[in-house]
Amino acid sequence: MPKLFQINVSANWGSHGKIAEQIGQQAMHRGWEVFMAYGRQHDESLLKNIRIGCDYDVKEHAAESMLLDNHGLASRQATKQLIRNIRIVEPDIIHLHNIHGYYLNYKILFEFLKEYHKPVVWTLHDCWPFTGHCTHFEYDGCFKWKEQCHDCINRTAYPKSLFIDRSSRNYKIKKDSFTGLDDMTLVPVSDWLRGYVEESFLRDYPVRVIHNGIDTDVFSPMPVREHHGYNILGIASNWKMRKGLPDFIRLRELLPDDCHITLIGTTSEEIKHLPYGITGVQRTESIAELARFYSEADVLVNPTYEDNYPTVNLEALACGTPVITYRTGGSPESITDETGVVVDKGNVEALAEAIIKMRSGTTNITREACRRHAVENHNQLTRFREYIELYESLLAK
Repeated sequence: MPKLFQINVSANWGSHGKIAEQIGQQAMHRGWEVFMAYGRQHDESLLKNIRIGCDYDVKEHAAESMLLDNHGLASRQATKQLIRNIRIVEPDIIHLHNIHGYYLNYKILFEFLKEYHKPVVWTLHDCWPFTGHCTHFEYDGCFKWKEQCHDCINRTAYPKSLFIDRSSRNYKIKKDSFTGLDDMTLVPVSDWLRGYVEESFLRDYPVRVIHNGIDTDVFSPMPVREHHGYNILGIASNWKMRKGLPDFIRLRELLPDDCHITLIGTTSEEIKHLPYGITGVQRTESIAELARFYSEADVLVNPTYEDNYPTVNLEALACGTPVITYRTGGSPESITDETGVVVDKGNVEALAEAIIKMRSGTTNITREACRRHAVENHNQLTRFREYIELYESLLAK
């Protein structure tokens, strides 16, 4: 029985943790023994879970990160224990997901991987692996990572460093650590990210894009309660500037009075300052309730300024709801002419025009086409099966 060992900041929690869980479950169905090593949050899982370190390790790592710009370079003993666990398991494939998040020492881990000489698969959910600090850089227009990071303009964003800028040193350590493996395959989850990977110091590795998938049985059209007007939905885990909250406020000013906006993921403080015509919801109580919000919306608007391959687009489409998004990162990659509209980043007037046109019914966008496109292209059983095929091809070499 082949063995798969996955590593991620969380286990079956959050988007990346749930992706790893579903990949693991599919591998189990194909006869693999699957282990899931995680750093922090976790939810009930069918995989064999292994905690990396403890809560104290996470706090100590966060302190080093904020005070010394040492993100990914703390958690020394926790990572050495992880390596001892890997040696006990003796996996045939090691699959990395998010290895940042205050729980793992990437330098120690990659020193081991270079000695272990077994295939490594690394799913890239953001840009952190090839920058000296940040997970995204387009919002700030910084492309120093193509040559050498230095004088980081994003130092106080995640992973926050309060006083010190060691982006140049961190870039060099990452480049030295992440290059030189004899068998590693990179899996960016969007064509957009693939393009940047191929410009980075990771360019010599084989790259295969595997888009994220979702459960299209859970996210499916639900009976819609009778409502008046036109319902516009926005969803984010937090409504930072980069997720477009100011754009929604401006959008409300440009739309007819019978257009109502609902924003999920807002804080109590943000809700206090929302204008008339925008309702804030802090969180949904269940996936079923979230699917109902999608189903009752006439359109999902995703005015994100930085993103890789947002699952909110996929979830909306699976519920039969069209999507309007900015031309940002991999966000447009899930949209077709029959399922939504893509407009230039920051063009709120174009967002309003697209909504008004969609509302008029003069487009070829239909809820049936949205649902069909999601089932045919974004079903997690189909998408994540590609990982199992990748594992098997690596073992067959």
